[in-house]
Amino acid sequence: MAEFKLPANSVVQDGKSFSAPANAKNTRKFKIYRYDPDSGDNPRTDTYELDLDACGPMVLDALIKIKNEVDATLTFRRSCREGICGSCAMNIDGRNTLACLKPIGDISGDVKIYPLPHMPVVKDLVPDLSHPYAQLASIEPWLKADSPPPPDGERLQSREERHKLDGLWECILCFSCSTACPSYWWNPERYLGPAVLLQAYRWLADSRDEYTGERLDMLEDPFRLYRCHTIMNCTNTCPKGLNPALAITEIKKMIAERGA
Repeated sequence: MAEFKLPANSVVQDGKSFSAPANAKNTRKFKIYRYDPDSGDNPRTDTYELDLDACGPMVLDALIKIKNEVDATLTFRRSCREGICGSCAMNIDGRNTLACLKPIGDISGDVKIYPLPHMPVVKDLVPDLSHPYAQLASIEPWLKADSPPPPDGERLQSREERHKLDGLWECILCFSCSTACPSYWWNPERYLGPAVLLQAYRWLADSRDEYTGERLDMLEDPFRLYRCHTIMNCTNTCPKGLNPALAITEIKKMIAERGA
């Protein structure tokens, strides 16, 4: 795993340039971060000029076109292309988002694309997410109950109980929020970050889960939870329109109420 970390706004040296076809009339330049730790070379920014009349409307369409038609060495993650899987999370035009949901037409001037900030870079636009996924595993993100399920059906919830999970279950773990959070940049080893804490609250809010006390005990820590300073970058950048900051506030309220 590469130990190199680079904030999205860091300056890197200029690299290669690729021009659009001579007859292209509607063009746009894509400045893309390139880094291969195995090469020993410093990071660089390559520039790709594309004919937008021969390209799909989203940034991911442009990346795929570059990969297929211009430069096969470009490396990035992608899968569903519909904002469901979270694979194509990256920093585009200075904001963490999903490449498949970001229209090229919403960006003025050159399109600047970097990997998610403050994460080790595996290659190019691919961050190493081993650490946040280990943090996710630490909160045990699954239903925990000692009572046996009904013999003839599922564990049921009322409509009101189910409604409490809205705004939580939709998280796709793209980690756009955590990698936009200064508190997570400063304390990544101990602070769980907004993505993982939102997942933690998803199970605290679930009426079927019977381990609320144990879950709160695990979170009641000066760093795991309380490094959140309500900066709100997480909520501002979430490509699914979720509110991790609110989930963190609700966890703090649950801890405060049980101690009252």
